[in-house]
Amino acid sequence: MGSSDYRLMSMVDERTRLAGSNRMELLLFTLGGSETFGINVFKVREVCELIPVTETPNMPLGVAGIVSLRGAILPVINLAASLGFHADHPPGKLIVTEFSGRTQGFLVGDVDRIVRVDWEAVRAPQSMLAGAGSRITALTELPDGRLVSILDVEQVLAEVMGEDPVPVLEPIADAGGRTVFFADDSALARKKIVQVLDGLHLAFQQAHNGREALDKLQALAGQAEAAGRPLRETLGLVLVDAEMPEMDGYVLTRSLKADARFAGIPVVMHSSLSSAANVKLGEQVGVDAYVAKFKPEELGRTIARMMRAESHA
Repeated sequence: MGSSDYRLMSMVDERTRLAGSNRMELLLFTLGGSETFGINVFKVREVCELIPVTETPNMPLGVAGIVSLRGAILPVINLAASLGFHADHPPGKLIVTEFSGRTQGFLVGDVDRIVRVDWEAVRAPQSMLAGAGSRITALTELPDGRLVSILDVEQVLAEVMGEDPVPVLEPIADAGGRTVFFADDSALARKKIVQVLDGLHLAFQQAHNGREALDKLQALAGQAEAAGRPLRETLGLVLVDAEMPEMDGYVLTRSLKADARFAGIPVVMHSSLSSAANVKLGEQVGVDAYVAKFKPEELGRTIARMMRAESHA
């Protein structure tokens, strides 16, 4: 095993311990004002002092320009401008992020620290914060009473850089009336998943977080049990996000795999955490396939393959 393999397995072990405890780490930062924001540390490659940003013509609104960092040319997004926030102070830090198969920098006011929070203490916002709209995916409270707005950076990136269209998909003719159940806290992700499932002509049910998903899935299992038929005859596949309030996708997957009523029903993880370490972690908790967001064609192929395989099992 080479040194890169050792580093990878070390990352997997670290993330397994964290995900297995239904906890995550947030990098806290500001946008030049008093509000505190957070981003999952697993999406952050590095934080650095502000470096010169080169403005280029025809860049999307919200993109400040590009930077050269360690031999790579990265787009840089002014996060305050993208969210419509008025910043009292100019950006002072650059957060380099990697998710959904893309690498980019976010200009922020300042970076505070990394904190560990329980997913059970993370809640979807009851009302959208002014200016942020659907870009705030969840809220949590720190021990000192401060509220942290957890950003849906996938939504921000899609709004700034544009969304990839969902291709025409071949409908699944042999699904046997079985449905798909998916769980995701991101409005953008749910919209994309629905487009893929509609393209495949598959019926579906959904949940907005892992706890809600587990409750609904256990209710479906109870109904099938009462009817005296295996759940796999009506439920063909479960699609889970990795990051979700109240219960993450890793804990949800482990719960389903430990429940005999879900035997024969594949679980697919659909996540923006697309690094090799996260794929390995998904395998360790028992997912049957791992698809990075947002790749609708790959997601459609994976769902079709799993549904067809189960229909002939």
